[in-house]
Amino acid sequence: MKKTRFFQTLIALTVAVSAALAGCSSGQEASQGTNGSAQPGAGAAAGKTGGTLVIARLSDANNLDPHFLTQINSAAIIHHKVYEGLVRMDKESKYVGSLATEWKQLDDMTWEFKLRQGVTFHDGSPFNADAVKKTIARVQDPKVGSNRANLFEAIKEVKVVDDQTVQIILHYPYAPLLSVLASAEGVILSPKAIEQYGKDLTKHPTGTGPYKFESWTPGQEVVLVKNDSYWGGQPKLDKVVFKTVPEDTTRIAMVETGEAQVAEQLPVTEVDRVTNSGSMTLGRFDSFSSDHIGINTKKKPFDDARVRQAIAYAVDKESIIKGVYNDVGKPAHSSITPAMVGYSENVTGLDYNLEKAKQLLTEAGYANGFKATIYLNDNKARINVAEVLQQQLKQIGIDLQVKVLEFGAYIDAASKGETDLFISGWGNATGDADYNQYNLFHTKSQGAPGNHSFYSNPEVDKLIEDGRKEKDADKRKQIYEQAQQIEMNDVALIPYRFSENLAAIQKGVEGVWISPAGHIEVDDVTLP
Repeated sequence: MKKTRFFQTLIALTVAVSAALAGCSSGQEASQGTNGSAQPGAGAAAGKTGGTLVIARLSDANNLDPHFLTQINSAAIIHHKVYEGLVRMDKESKYVGSLATEWKQLDDMTWEFKLRQGVTFHDGSPFNADAVKKTIARVQDPKVGSNRANLFEAIKEVKVVDDQTVQIILHYPYAPLLSVLASAEGVILSPKAIEQYGKDLTKHPTGTGPYKFESWTPGQEVVLVKNDSYWGGQPKLDKVVFKTVPEDTTRIAMVETGEAQVAEQLPVTEVDRVTNSGSMTLGRFDSFSSDHIGINTKKKPFDDARVRQAIAYAVDKESIIKGVYNDVGKPAHSSITPAMVGYSENVTGLDYNLEKAKQLLTEAGYANGFKATIYLNDNKARINVAEVLQQQLKQIGIDLQVKVLEFGAYIDAASKGETDLFISGWGNATGDADYNQYNLFHTKSQGAPGNHSFYSNPEVDKLIEDGRKEKDADKRKQIYEQAQQIEMNDVALIPYRFSENLAAIQKGVEGVWISPAGHIEVDDVTLP
């Protein structure tokens, strides 16, 4: 496979920090084809093929349209299963071919991709260069109104050279291009399905992946069945069922009894139970995700940076991680985790200091404190964090009320700016800093794209845009380091934990792993 100089430099940076990822993974890696493309399922561990894999998870999807994704639960269902992109990220966080067999950068503005031949979408229509062009045109179309359009704004034109060759022409040099094409938002859709279903595509996901969409019963389950015509060979499983089970103990009990093979979003309070079980193993995987306390910077009194800084000084991250998370994860000083391109240990947050917090509130005119509401979804750990924050902020006079919502309702409220404070997290789908920086902090991403703090700083916007254009990896890291430090000083949000992906897995089930992006991967899964 041909690679650009930037790509080689980027991978050199990620190899060092991603070495731990392979050690956390279950099963064996997908084998590599002669062209460097991943052959899904080709490296599965010995075990029984066929059968149904049942995955019990905390929350349901809220959208199965790649161009309207807002949360990991949705992306994990469709990415690498129903839909595929031109490239994908493997277990070592390296980019390998998927629907593209090779690529090269012709100049700073032009990338050329050779497409895999003989691939069809689930509706029988052919995968070709036209499908790539129409997919990207859809996500960029203002009339479609995709909340993921900002990821593709660097693309000026998709040029069809021939059926199996496509060129992506940029407005400006765009370093994260491969990372976007490897993400759940960068997958290729069936042009026939785009035309047939329009915005109802969320109910009819149609890709090229190893599994076809069968049904979605909201609040209950999503069912995928194997694609007998898959280009990569027969999928290992006959069916994959994602069951929505909000109760933590019930999800784990399902694995214990064999009703499910995997329980995702395992609460840290249940780690010992799984570890000591005779019927389950604990899956513990590195993550690109971080947890944070968000602050709506457009609402009073949070529009005053001193108030936000006071809150940051009052948060004792160490006690939260120890008391709530059972020491799973590490204190965060940025939204960019150590496993990601763009991470810098030089970035510093505001350390726990109650006297400084009280001083800042007094300067801002709130010596006697005030009342506020913190919003969060129905996640046990986050509820516990909110209770701890109630006590921590009470020490500086802030009377914090807790409002727990169903996940979809929470996302809706945060996207509309209805929150005061909120507890959330950000799962990076690409391993590249741009995905965090642009979605969480750029002015254009306010609202649904991810900037629920409604933060806006022209200097930060420019740094983020410069980071997108910079090809030199070292210079790019310096740009993101500068942006992160401003964000931490402004307290656009308060990152408090670099997280881990946990799962309870039935003993005898092989090949299950959760990517750093938070997506459960089933290519190589075999059942007892």
